[in-house]
Amino acid sequence: ITSAVAFDILPLKLHPFSQSTPTGLDCVGWKRRISSPVITDGALDKTALTDDVGSEEDLYEDFRSSNHRYGHPGGGGEQLAINELISDGSVVYAEALWDHVTMDDQELGFKAGDVIEVMDATNKEWWWGRILDSEGWFPASFVRLRVNQDEPMEDYPLKVEGGKEDDSSSGTRRFGMGQTTKDQMRTNVINEIISTERDYIKHLKDICEGYIKQCRKRADMFTEEQLKTIFGNIEDIYRCQKKFVKALEKKFNKDHPHLSEVGSCFLEYQTEFQIYSEYCNNHPNACMELSRLTKVSKYVYFFEACRLLQKMIDISLDGFLLTPVQKICKYPLQLAELLKYTNPQHRDFKDVEAALNAMKNVARLINERKRRLENIDKIAQWQSSIEDWEGEDVLVRSSELIYSGELTKISHPQAKSQQRMFFLFDHQLVCCKKDLLRRDILYYKSRINMDDMEILDVEDGKDKDFNISVKNAFKLHCRDTEEVHLFCAKKPEQKQRWLKAFENERRQVQLDQETGFSITEVQKKQAMLNASKQHHSGKPKAVTRPYYDFLMRQKHPTLPTTLPQQQVFMLAEPKRKPSNFWQNISRLTPFRK
Repeated sequence: ITSAVAFDILPLKLHPFSQSTPTGLDCVGWKRRISSPVITDGALDKTALTDDVGSEEDLYEDFRSSNHRYGHPGGGGEQLAINELISDGSVVYAEALWDHVTMDDQELGFKAGDVIEVMDATNKEWWWGRILDSEGWFPASFVRLRVNQDEPMEDYPLKVEGGKEDDSSSGTRRFGMGQTTKDQMRTNVINEIISTERDYIKHLKDICEGYIKQCRKRADMFTEEQLKTIFGNIEDIYRCQKKFVKALEKKFNKDHPHLSEVGSCFLEYQTEFQIYSEYCNNHPNACMELSRLTKVSKYVYFFEACRLLQKMIDISLDGFLLTPVQKICKYPLQLAELLKYTNPQHRDFKDVEAALNAMKNVARLINERKRRLENIDKIAQWQSSIEDWEGEDVLVRSSELIYSGELTKISHPQAKSQQRMFFLFDHQLVCCKKDLLRRDILYYKSRINMDDMEILDVEDGKDKDFNISVKNAFKLHCRDTEEVHLFCAKKPEQKQRWLKAFENERRQVQLDQETGFSITEVQKKQAMLNASKQHHSGKPKAVTRPYYDFLMRQKHPTLPTTLPQQQVFMLAEPKRKPSNFWQNISRLTPFRK
């Protein structure tokens, strides 16, 4: 879109793989492309959006009815090009930017860095893909198309896992002017890094000047607090990225891109990239505030007018605001691919290797935050399914289920034993009782504050405190009140899992304190409200097995009705269909019973 680091708006060309889309369709090195017309640079008067130009509705209609057409033609160009490649027999691969957690059998779950074969991209929001023997729908915004599509698939996992390649594979092959195939592949990756950074700067500039500047002129529509919620610290990110792209340009060898030494740039800015944590933390709040505002037509027209005045592609504001989240998750994938095609003798090798580890750590924290935010809805659903709940909500103090399972609890003064279900969250252990007839129904009984407890391993034999013989036992001892809780597991391995879980709980609490992780009050209230609505609407009917088998025999089962970028609350994860959380609770824990 831009051929150099330029911050003036230039006429926008339509590329079949637009490098400005938030779905990561920014490939370099494809064999064929579909030609598209170049948009003519019409004379556009960028008059401020004030009352003297008429209402936002009038301005919107003026642009729609005029001959000016800017940006992206409805988002269909990428899908057309990808599907044409697929129909011609080409295999199209994409990399996962982050985890896609799903409990839906018709969706394809994956982890960040996984390689997905794209089999159908006719739908704008959901693509059909395959990983090994599993097929299903997945959100297009969660992936990035591979730069080197001609690369053999069997070599590719090496890139994702270790970032290195066996030099014996194809090092002697030549490409073009004396370059090896490996050098050409490195050129492709370097070109992608540089071009996507330039386009990303254009994105950030458009958001800051096309939206934020215009919103500040309308104090009657937006407060400063609202703008802070919607846009977060994106202006700080813009300033940081401008300096970063200038550093990249200095290291970019235009004549021989494969000789460029860009690893040091990532190392230099790794600390500054931590500002993305604040943005990602705020992103769910931005989505909720946008969702609320866009229920009012004047805000819809206003945002669309801002987009048209800035000559931005045809994507809604929430799609543009997703790009920084995707960008920081994309760096490790780009650096892993760059390392794969960098010889150990290359002057850039050690810096790229160090930069990959540094950016992995940044992305890992963000991906973990996304997973945690996603889980609070499930925790709220779980609590709403518990009968006779008492006291504060779990989410007031906790945001992660560490472990769950059945234990025998022994209580003073008569050493009375009771079979109970226990759920270990960060900061608290919740105790529930199973219904005698309906074993899937739980009743709330009590909870223990883990911040005051120390864990004591108990040897098999007679316990002096309770004066009974125990096996596979451990205690929770309160330091302040000297209160002691005795628990027994059925098997030794179950006891060890619980002891390990208690260690993990303390480690998680410490990590949250170090990284400043927290769930906002807005997010907690929204999660409980959603769970309450779902609980009152009743349990969904189960799909019968014959019908399920029929669906899975089809090439394309029913397309998910939810659109991840339009109904987003937690870092672009699509809203889930109602499900019985109790039946799936074990999937959230790192251990199984």
